[in-house]
Amino acid sequence: MSDEVKRYVGGHERVRPISHLLRDLRSLRVCVFHPNDSDGAQLTQQLQRIGCQVQAFWPPLPAPPEGSDVVFIALFPDMLNLAYDWSAAEDAPPLIAVINYENPTVIEAVLRIGAKAVVASPIRSFGLLSALVLGREIAAHTKKLKRRVLRLEEKLGGARRIADAQDILCRQRGVDKAEAYRIIREQAMAKRMTVEEIAAAITNANDILSFGC
Repeated sequence: MSDEVKRYVGGHERVRPISHLLRDLRSLRVCVFHPNDSDGAQLTQQLQRIGCQVQAFWPPLPAPPEGSDVVFIALFPDMLNLAYDWSAAEDAPPLIAVINYENPTVIEAVLRIGAKAVVASPIRSFGLLSALVLGREIAAHTKKLKRRVLRLEEKLGGARRIADAQDILCRQRGVDKAEAYRIIREQAMAKRMTVEEIAAAITNANDILSFGC
């Protein structure tokens, strides 16, 4: 299966054709924060050969140009004090670190900016394509996982609200939990609301009536 990339999500194998990934690269808008030297020029040229639309800047801008799909950042030992606060934003583009030295301080900087891949300096054509593909795929997968976690948290929160509302109805009306849930569901259908919304209304009303008691 040489022309496919396998990914495992939630324990299930998913297969995405590598041709789709490579085709996407040709429309990428890439921002490069790298000193204006031969290595920076080599990086820009290699990205352009892949088909990317490249904008190079040094010193770095306060944030990448709007619409940037990927950002390459030089993280050399004498540049580690530069701040990239924008990299922590939820909508920040995937970051790929360019490093010419490995030590704990450099690796810490790579982790701090949330780099999804690393390219070694001096720049070579080998490894750049892999870094682009992996960096984008890891970033996309991470966003999907965050959305999944958010949905699960919302679902758990809704389940807790329903359980609290059931307890309130059990106490106030002397019914069991099954009957309490039936009442909540009946109200939700009548008012065209979700069960979670009705449960939240019940718990909020109970909190207001219980205030100061």
